[in-house]
Amino acid sequence: MSRIAVLGAGAWGTALAISLARRGGHELTLWSHSAALAEQLRETGENLQYLPGYTLPMDVEVTSDLPGAIFEADTILCVTPAQHLREVLSEIAPLLTRNQVILSASKGIEDTTFLRMSQVIASITSNPVGVLSGPSFAQETAAGIPTAVVVASADPSLSQTIQKDFSSPSLRLYTNDDVTGVELGGALKNVIALSSGVIHGLNLGNNSAAALITRGIAEITRLAVACGGRRQTLAGLSGIGDLVLTCTGSLSRNRTVGIELGRGRKLPEIMAGLNGKVAEGVRSTAAALGLAARYGVEMPITEQMDAILHKDKSPREAIKDLMARPGRDEYV
Repeated sequence: MSRIAVLGAGAWGTALAISLARRGGHELTLWSHSAALAEQLRETGENLQYLPGYTLPMDVEVTSDLPGAIFEADTILCVTPAQHLREVLSEIAPLLTRNQVILSASKGIEDTTFLRMSQVIASITSNPVGVLSGPSFAQETAAGIPTAVVVASADPSLSQTIQKDFSSPSLRLYTNDDVTGVELGGALKNVIALSSGVIHGLNLGNNSAAALITRGIAEITRLAVACGGRRQTLAGLSGIGDLVLTCTGSLSRNRTVGIELGRGRKLPEIMAGLNGKVAEGVRSTAAALGLAARYGVEMPITEQMDAILHKDKSPREAIKDLMARPGRDEYV
């Protein structure tokens, strides 16, 4: 029986804890940064703030004690918001033993450093690292709806171990050794999902939505390949799979933020309405542009999304400027 510590009691962290408990065969701990949320979870067995309507099994230990959560854990599953991962890992780094596996399920790019989550982890600790990504809404995973995701690591044996430990009748894991491609697919799809939401909010129709998603995966692939990822990875679950889900699904927070931007609402008002939930694309957009500049990669959709988010550009003007770009070959 393996011990798994889930760090982050948001919607996705809670859903993964429920999925792992449903599978059985593990000792599970769910850590919350908020002592009040941890107490509420223990008392009600339900994450009323982030994942209402789904019961957390009683055999999942809930705590706000971070050192206690990771003590003797075989796998430490990080599901914190991307911009808080460094802070959490820095706190536990002195307590880690050599063989504890750090598995990131956070999708984002760190501000200012433009590092992927596995790179953030590697900058803090030399522990074995893997990443978990793919098309997966928390609510559907918690409900036991069949879901397929990817676990990636440079060490095939680590990926295979996670595959075995996490797979269940409702959660299927595929392995991949392209950590770069898997992570960038998961982080950058949030930016395109914001843009897809803008298209919906402007009532621009299905032609526009299909074009946006298709050119979005081209944009994501260009940057991922420039960073060392493989093109075929972006054609898989962590690329097209996650992109299609997040750009079209009504449960997508990033898409929802984009819809409201397209309808003319301002970002601070929209973010306040999320009640503490995170839309990673809002922070990842500027970081993606920083990473793209570092590698000399053109990302026109991301540029326009950044202008909408942070430079008060009209969504209609952003779409107009995208359509007015000089013609080019589709595959250049």
